[in-house]
Amino acid sequence: MSPFRLRKRIKLLPGVHLNVGKRGASVSAGVRGAHVTVGHGKTRTTVGIPGTGVSHTSTTSAAPATRRKKRGCFGRTAATGAILLLLLGLLLSR
Repeated sequence: MSPFRLRKRIKLLPGVHLNVGKRGASVSAGVRGAHVTVGHGKTRTTVGIPGTGVSHTSTTSAAPATRRKKRGCFGRTAATGAILLLLLGLLLSR
């Protein structure tokens, strides 16, 4: 692993970016507080409450799942936890 990093983020459309680095490229799409990144054989979903530093990230592999799903936030799957966190953030921001 090299101590130097190379990364370039290119805006394609509002809310859509192409990320290019040493290992390859990925595409990110979303709005403030929620986005999805696809690349390197994985999909990463991040949902957070803007301005608080509180967020939840879940990563899924493109390979078929052979293990049981891990439980995430609130005893549910990671996607359900992310949705609950987003709804909580919307309620608190009002």
